[in-house]
Amino acid sequence: MRIRFLGTGTSQGIPVIGCDHPVCLSMDTRDVRMRSSVMVETEKMRVVIDCGQEFRIQMLQADVSHLDALLFTHEHADHTAGLDDIRQLSLRNGPLPLYAHPRVMDNLRERFRYIFDDAIIYEGKPKALPYELDGKPFYINGEKITPIDAIHGQLQVYGYRIRNMAYLTDVSEVPVSQWYKLKDLDVLIVDALRIKPHPTHFNLDQALEFIKAIHPRKSYLTHISHLLGFYAEVQPALPENVFLSYDGLEVVCDD
Repeated sequence: MRIRFLGTGTSQGIPVIGCDHPVCLSMDTRDVRMRSSVMVETEKMRVVIDCGQEFRIQMLQADVSHLDALLFTHEHADHTAGLDDIRQLSLRNGPLPLYAHPRVMDNLRERFRYIFDDAIIYEGKPKALPYELDGKPFYINGEKITPIDAIHGQLQVYGYRIRNMAYLTDVSEVPVSQWYKLKDLDVLIVDALRIKPHPTHFNLDQALEFIKAIHPRKSYLTHISHLLGFYAEVQPALPENVFLSYDGLEVVCDD
């Protein structure tokens, strides 16, 4: 299984517009972050989790011409605003399956009505097949995917487990009742917004505490703001087998 970090930034990305913080001015490409998204490939499927504002750029950088599905964690714009850019993928390969919580799917239907309303017809219209999730495992091309219920402030969000990898972005709490879904992980990808506490995200200390409790073999931090600090300074201070992700990073996860 191959995991590509398409984007690793927070809702504003890095650099933030008009920001003169040193991290926003960094010349290190590892400090330049698009909105968070990840692509997971196995011999059976290729899926992307979330499609923010830079989805088109991310697909071009990864040289993607086919996806088997898009999975959504929640409805916030930095995780959904790129949905229109599925048009070339769906015109080339047929309607693109979308998987999301029913609440999230309702939000997408409202914001992107032209995609879902069969009465709206025009050449080049994106085409999608919506699938509403109920928290139970589901399958794409025979590959099992397990939703993980988590909390983002006061909002329910989904994380996803695929084989021995789990992806949990935009979380401030992962209920203990869900931890059984996170046993024996080779790779855990988890939110770590900044140093100071935040009401809707893990900060660095909370992410590290969660990693210690789950005990994956390796962990990667994502959904990072400029307030976490420079990659070159943060990475050396992290525990062994905990890594700061960056855009374009690829990780191979063996069974």
